[in-house]
Amino acid sequence: MTLTGKKIVLGVTGSIAAYKAVELVRELTKAGASVRVVMTEAAQRFVAPLTFATLCRQAVLTDHTAWEAEMPHLGAAQEADLVLIAPATADIIAKFAHGIADDLLSTLFLACTRPVILAPAMDADMYRHPAVQDNLARLRSWGVRIIEPATGELASGVWGPGRLTECVEIVQAVAETLCPARDLSNEVVLITAGPTREPLDPVRYLSTRSSGKMGYALATEAAARGARTILVSGPSALSPPAGVECIRVETALQMREAVLDRLAEATVIIKAAAVSDYRPAHPAESKLAKCDGLLTLDLTPNPDILQEIGAHKDRRIVVGFAAETGELIPRARHKLSAKHLDLIVANDVSQKDAGFGSDNNQVILLDSTGGVEPLPLLPKREVARRILNRVVALRHTTGHSA
Repeated sequence: MTLTGKKIVLGVTGSIAAYKAVELVRELTKAGASVRVVMTEAAQRFVAPLTFATLCRQAVLTDHTAWEAEMPHLGAAQEADLVLIAPATADIIAKFAHGIADDLLSTLFLACTRPVILAPAMDADMYRHPAVQDNLARLRSWGVRIIEPATGELASGVWGPGRLTECVEIVQAVAETLCPARDLSNEVVLITAGPTREPLDPVRYLSTRSSGKMGYALATEAAARGARTILVSGPSALSPPAGVECIRVETALQMREAVLDRLAEATVIIKAAAVSDYRPAHPAESKLAKCDGLLTLDLTPNPDILQEIGAHKDRRIVVGFAAETGELIPRARHKLSAKHLDLIVANDVSQKDAGFGSDNNQVILLDSTGGVEPLPLLPKREVARRILNRVVALRHTTGHSA
């Protein structure tokens, strides 16, 4: 990726993750961007302004030095192509959302007419608090792009969401915003995501551990690259990506119906959902009472949606997923062939910090020509980018036409 000639204002706020902004400056500069850093007073307790000034080769703007320039908040906002806040604390998010302008960075935000990206970083309970979530929702509604924090061990020792996402993902978001690729603008991409739920009775159901994060990342990436994107989602706590048509379903049969209903429109199909293979043959109409003995369930197979799509693919590019816990490549190769796929994404869901529920994934891409491409552990948005890069390559090399 290249950001040559782009001017970026990087706002650094008072989070322990401020030290990661040093690496972020290096990566943005390496990509060709000119970076001007604005630091809050709290941020300077974690990293000295001289560190950023040395890397950026220009003075850092702070409340203390603001008097040295005439209306620095206006000049910086007008000269920038994009304003990036990383890390963004709960405090600065609240100021932005409520129009408070009591320091240089919050004043600059109000003066800014350029794209703004926020990368929050804070403790898990703070991030989950309704006030923070409401503020983020308000900023999203104004067009501010939010890069969701990663889940992991935080400075407090708590495990949860709140870690500043990886620099590569932040730089990618900047590049997408300033230099969006439109290489899928002629495609209609149909993506399935999340789990399905197969009811045992009105209270209980069979399901999988899928969170939908991989499918939603694919939908976000496809839309960013110009595709008309249709997302068929099983139950998920995630919000539909901007610019994506989202169809909500519960069961495998409902997902099949939704996919087949939109199949004629699609030129690319990516089946990322973790569909339940079986459903109860006779769901109870009322809650099953607890009994002392064993409870026997009769299960019936769900339809194989991917198999059905592959058998009638025509000129569509069809991508499947193989979530396995053993014999990863042999099983993926079998699915690739048996289901007439162009590409399959194989991942070992037993790995730590990868697969179901994680913000990261480590996959192997296998294509119908015999190609095998292992990817390192990456944020799911970056995995989505790599998968769609392969889709674009397939469109050019296999004779498929949209």
